[in-house]
Amino acid sequence: MLRFIVLAFIGIYLVPIALSAALYLLRVDRIDWRIADKSSAGFLTAAADYPEAVVRVFSARTVSWRGIVASHSWIVVKPARAPAYRRFDYTAWGLPIWIDRFVPDGRWFGSVPEIVFAADGEEAERMIPLITSAVSRYRFAQAGDYTLWPGPNSNTFVAAVMSAVPGIQAPLPVTAIGKDFPADGRWVGLTPSGTGARITLGGYAGVTVAWVEGIEINILGAVAGIDLRRPGIKLPGLGRLGL
Repeated sequence: MLRFIVLAFIGIYLVPIALSAALYLLRVDRIDWRIADKSSAGFLTAAADYPEAVVRVFSARTVSWRGIVASHSWIVVKPARAPAYRRFDYTAWGLPIWIDRFVPDGRWFGSVPEIVFAADGEEAERMIPLITSAVSRYRFAQAGDYTLWPGPNSNTFVAAVMSAVPGIQAPLPVTAIGKDFPADGRWVGLTPSGTGARITLGGYAGVTVAWVEGIEINILGAVAGIDLRRPGIKLPGLGRLGL
């Protein structure tokens, strides 16, 4: 049994991370993060040309070698007829909640983001007050509160905001290390989607069982699991593989 557990850990956790590291090393477009591209990835229409309300949750592989296993998430909103988008990030620099410091749909230091969640029109309009309220009430908002691992980090922040908005039925990527850190201080509770339960040992380990998030096992921040709603598997480093 012990041998099986060790082999399973190697196959499910270590091998995917090693493959992700190999893919990173083989990339020919790696450059210094200080000069990396942070321009728009083209996912959003100019605010002046789109009068509808907008809510987006983005995630992109994080800076340099840390992108082998981790991603950075952020939230973008625009009320109806607003002249500009508003972007919320949580970072390690100064006061951790940053507003409009980056292009709303910008590349994260060279990494093209993926859209985790999207809502428009009346649905988005109903969500925006809940999102802005959750941002203003976030408990880890002081300088020094940011902790890279196991949290609270950018993914902890976004997961906490998502959990405050019942209509956001989407999971953060498996590479969003820190999403399982208990921002509310509860080690047992509902998942951000509200469709299942999560047990977490302060973000260092845990188990999630939910319709939206699937079945996930967190070991030292590395998450592996099964997607129930859209059949697929989730592997640390590599992310989600499936339909």
